[in-house]
Amino acid sequence: MTEPPIDVKLPGRLGDPTLGLRTDPRSDPRMVALFAPFGLDVTAPPLPVDRQSPVEELLAVAAASEQAFDGVFAALLADVRKAEGVESRVETISGVDGNDITLYIDRPVGASGLLPGLLHLHGGGMAILAAGTAAVWRTRLAERGCVVVGVEFRNSAGALGPHPYPAGLNDCASALDWMHAHRDDLGLSSIVVTGESGGGNLSLATTLKAKREGRLDRIDGVYAQVPFIFGGYDTPDPALPSLIENDGYFLGASVMTVMAAVYDPTGEHACDPLAWPYYATTADLEGLPPHVITTDELDPLRDEGLAYLRALQRANVTATGHTYNGVSHAGELLAAAALPELFERALADVTAFAAGVSRAAVLQ
Repeated sequence: MTEPPIDVKLPGRLGDPTLGLRTDPRSDPRMVALFAPFGLDVTAPPLPVDRQSPVEELLAVAAASEQAFDGVFAALLADVRKAEGVESRVETISGVDGNDITLYIDRPVGASGLLPGLLHLHGGGMAILAAGTAAVWRTRLAERGCVVVGVEFRNSAGALGPHPYPAGLNDCASALDWMHAHRDDLGLSSIVVTGESGGGNLSLATTLKAKREGRLDRIDGVYAQVPFIFGGYDTPDPALPSLIENDGYFLGASVMTVMAAVYDPTGEHACDPLAWPYYATTADLEGLPPHVITTDELDPLRDEGLAYLRALQRANVTATGHTYNGVSHAGELLAAAALPELFERALADVTAFAAGVSRAAVLQ
């Protein structure tokens, strides 16, 4: 007897191009309710520029996007509990390009002995936003027993731009060198490079750069959250179906293309792993320290993060990861007010990883 065919509907916009974050049945309704007042629960129209637009127009759109995201992120995180028992200071260092770099250093008050260190690189597609947008996240990590160093790297657009690749990456590498040189002063048992979205890109790229330059001893682990590492968002790769499945769910191809275009205006670095780690080869990845790569179910960037995780595993790097279901890009961080359990899980996971590689570093 012949079995009737099974009707399997593809997820998200692969199965129904009319879906949005509000109408996708996978979306956590608490996140949707939090996003709705800001219009983030529906698909935004494409931006009035593309990769071929004049750089001046791209920069203007990126600057306007920065202003909008700044306001929305501040409102989303306004009700998230602030850290307690954390002391903060600011340090200014000189970068490899001769520029000043501001570092924001947070640590638990009165902590003694060695603590895990986190070099934190904020999100914004390497193009927009500032370290201040991640202040709540950094101080809550410090509250849990880490020394956290946030980097005010140069952006490729917005108020801290325009400084295209490799300016921001160079600043992150300079901050890593400073943090390594001050391990004793800071009381560090290890250094984990970590960041979300564009900061996830820079975390991976900083590590690849350190390997190329013989500086890998500075890094004990890498924790990249929802990394923005593909670059070709106006020509989606069939190997990355989430770019279509979740297009427009908080992030869309249009805005991602603008960020990619201002980061590498000429396109000459389109397949350079230091600009776009998605293109790292097995030879690039072999010998890297332990990694964690996290992704979100409803994120257009989900599959590039998963692809990088699998590439690390093929290169015999100790690498694990997990996907937060029901949320869009960085939803476990940005929707913390509505999804506190995911925010707490993310905090616990980063700090547990940092503590784990600290023990490994001490034993070596």
